[in-house]
Amino acid sequence: MYINSAYLNRSLVDFKDKSRPLVVGSCGTYHLYTRPRLPTHRPRGRLDFQLLYIASGKAHFYFDNSETDTVVTAGQMVIYRPKEPQRYVYYGNEQTEVYWVHFTGSNVKNILRTYGIMDHMRVIPSGASLDYVRIFKQMIHELQRCQIHYPELLTLLLQQLFILLHRQLTQEHHRKDTYLNTEMELALQYFNDHYNADISIEEYASSRGMSVSWFIRNFRQYTHSTPMQYLLERRMTNAQMLLETTNYNITEIGTIVGYDNPLYFSRIFRKQKGMSPSEYRKKGVAGM
Repeated sequence: MYINSAYLNRSLVDFKDKSRPLVVGSCGTYHLYTRPRLPTHRPRGRLDFQLLYIASGKAHFYFDNSETDTVVTAGQMVIYRPKEPQRYVYYGNEQTEVYWVHFTGSNVKNILRTYGIMDHMRVIPSGASLDYVRIFKQMIHELQRCQIHYPELLTLLLQQLFILLHRQLTQEHHRKDTYLNTEMELALQYFNDHYNADISIEEYASSRGMSVSWFIRNFRQYTHSTPMQYLLERRMTNAQMLLETTNYNITEIGTIVGYDNPLYFSRIFRKQKGMSPSEYRKKGVAGM
């Protein structure tokens, strides 16, 4: 096992310091490859914050005193807040490599929020980056050497880490938004082009590699209606336009908008518009 760590004032005792907005108390790294396991259990937590970066392998975290582990793989971070119970285990056969930093200060919560680390977050999708490793190693080095102005430099390094993490979180959110917007626009285009066909929502979602529930939920958020409601609205709107502007009979209009059975078309139209297609046409003509 490889271990390298450093502590402010060479003290392993955790502390709370409100004299500055952000204070780095300790940092270090573990790389487990010879010992079978390395457990950590702090039932009462610590007085400071802790951020852990899984650089390789995986780690097993037990949140809320649960006996079921949350497996956190490489390219993710975990944050613990003051007095939050801590229990996690590294296993040698998983080649776990972890970097960690403890920090405190008078404005930590607001600083974290500024960089996109919200109060509810525990596991953070940081992505894998050698820049994270570089910053952690530099913090360890600074805290070991204690050169002039090292406390300020440690704070700057930690903020640099937060900035890189925030960029990753922002990019991840943007990628998700771009994918979602693209898929919803493609769905709208397809539904508008084929609204009068017998569309299977299940088959469409499958053709785009999406689960039906995910597609329906996100379509509703995007359009404020379900896919079937959207298709029905397209059919009724176009039926109204044909009734107002053409001489097609009711059966023909029903067929054009996707209903082969004129009685069913009339029943659906009445349910949606409060009157039959013929009544709607008469009303439209009377209003001209």
